[in-house]
Amino acid sequence: MGLRGTNQEFGRPYNRRIVLEAIRRDAPTTRTRIAEQVGLTVQTVSTIIRELEEQGFVLSGRDAPRGRGLPPSQLRIKPEGGYAIGLHITPIGLDAALINLSGDIVASRHRDAPAVTPDEAFTLIRQLVTELRAARISGRMLGVGLALPGPFGVEAMSFVGPTTMTGWDNVPLSERLADATGLPAVYENVVAAAALGEELYGLGAGRNDYYYLFLGVGLGGALMHDGAPLRGAWGNAVELGHIPLVPDGELCPCGNRGCLERYISLEAHARRPAGMSDGQWVDSIAPLFRSALITIENLFDPETIVLGGVAPRALLENLAAAAEDLPISVSARRDRKSPRLVISAEGQQSVLRGAAALAVADALSPRFGQLFSPQRDRQNRPLLSHKGLAA
Repeated sequence: MGLRGTNQEFGRPYNRRIVLEAIRRDAPTTRTRIAEQVGLTVQTVSTIIRELEEQGFVLSGRDAPRGRGLPPSQLRIKPEGGYAIGLHITPIGLDAALINLSGDIVASRHRDAPAVTPDEAFTLIRQLVTELRAARISGRMLGVGLALPGPFGVEAMSFVGPTTMTGWDNVPLSERLADATGLPAVYENVVAAAALGEELYGLGAGRNDYYYLFLGVGLGGALMHDGAPLRGAWGNAVELGHIPLVPDGELCPCGNRGCLERYISLEAHARRPAGMSDGQWVDSIAPLFRSALITIENLFDPETIVLGGVAPRALLENLAAAAEDLPISVSARRDRKSPRLVISAEGQQSVLRGAAALAVADALSPRFGQLFSPQRDRQNRPLLSHKGLAA
């Protein structure tokens, strides 16, 4: 897992988050296995498990005996032990979902909101969160996570152009989100949020190194390694959409010409000539798409490329068909165990689940709370204390 506990006295809340993360990742699991993974004694782990059971985060039970003695207790996350809200805002609309600790979508909402301003968006968010919370009035709310287009902190690219939230620069996102919802709030680049959703609930599970290619209003990607994304110095690593692949190509709002997302994105799809079918459009951009895939493979040598995002499934399938029989790259190996390109089944759910998981992680999990955050010096809030979480 890459997580280790601490024997320091101040580390008690930290260790509880470590143990809960181990259960979430590997359930059903046992106290002994957790102790081996995180470097704590079985006695310490057992004490933490007892507290987590009392707090309502964990369930334990034994299988029927098959011989002499009792089998060890099997530990699982309690789905209704807590809830978080995932939000996804794009240049064309806003989606929200209430999600339990197991990643199940309990309720969801959508609002069309083209070119929405920050004030309009946070008014809508307040309404959506109120509606979603009503679905679980007595449920413990851990927080809210917002996913929106990146990159962040780049003057020529952030909040500029039709694939981003134009006019949203200098908006204090965490503060506005917390004020609108009354909940602990985090935000993230939509690609990283979707990659986390894929990692936890989709095709990323069980893979150590893969590339998540996100086709949305824009185009982005995330290189996943051992459950976490490559972040880069400022949290904007692997910004695929702004790689200029077409010499003297279309002018991009970032100021460069020939950027990939000017040709491969839902925004580019919407600009296709009148009467051009999806198949014709895919044929027209297939050479670029194949070049992008080869570039990803040669740069990062992934186990596979997971093609996902919020594009319609049929469009993703057309793109995948155009990428059959890819040219030679470092990924063209005889001993491959996975196809070079696979299609995610998660779609929009991946974004919403990932955004909600970020909120849960901010409260409970040191791994994702740190590694998925665009804020490099984020301080972990020790919400899990000996007295438990407030309702």
